[in-house]
Amino acid sequence: MTLDRSEQAIARAAADRAVPRHVAIIMDGNGRWAKARHLPRAAGHRKGMETVREVVRVAGELGISYLTLFGFSSENWKRPETEVKDLMGLLRLYLKREALDLHRQGVRLLVIGDRARLAADIQESLAEVETLTAANTSLTLIIALSYGGRAEIVHAAQRIAEDARDGALDPASLTEDAFAARLFTDGIPDPDLLIRTSGEQRISNFLLWQLAYTEFVFVDTLWPDFDRESLLSALGEYGRRERRYGAVSA
Repeated sequence: MTLDRSEQAIARAAADRAVPRHVAIIMDGNGRWAKARHLPRAAGHRKGMETVREVVRVAGELGISYLTLFGFSSENWKRPETEVKDLMGLLRLYLKREALDLHRQGVRLLVIGDRARLAADIQESLAEVETLTAANTSLTLIIALSYGGRAEIVHAAQRIAEDARDGALDPASLTEDAFAARLFTDGIPDPDLLIRTSGEQRISNFLLWQLAYTEFVFVDTLWPDFDRESLLSALGEYGRRERRYGAVSA
């Protein structure tokens, strides 16, 4: 059987052990993509949703175990009401269209963030898809919605304070693992690789605790144009890194 270029690249990446266990992506550039084409911002978000579909598929093919996508930040609520409405509409559409396809691909969906700020029907749809896909094992797709890294840490600290108040925790015995267990990502390994598209080089309040030893790759490609080759290129860069976790290499 003859493999196409993308399939060959995937095979090379696997052979080179350049496939991280957990990839996180800050999907940036939808608005600029639309502006460059004299289209409304909503058009960029729609195209970006197509990219999500493709990246999830490729991640599964590569054998990536966890893929976390920064879908909507807590700060994004400050955007114009019309844009927020468009984004929520696309989220509803994604959940409706993709639920069965994710399930067929063996993808488990998890959502992290402040769900209380989402509309009741969206919360219900999220819970339904999470339940539908709960037993799937090929890829865990984590979508950060209404999410902020600082808010997550504050939430964990509140839980620790409550446990200490109730006598369930001795503050002197608190460990990093115990703290991490109170984050939204409890049970999920920290990302090995963070990719941010569009040329911006910041993490924008995303997974502040979890990114402590993550490798960062910043790419100029706008999210709607991010494709198989873009992902494979980022994985190739990751594969050339030496991860020492503070130690000195031999």
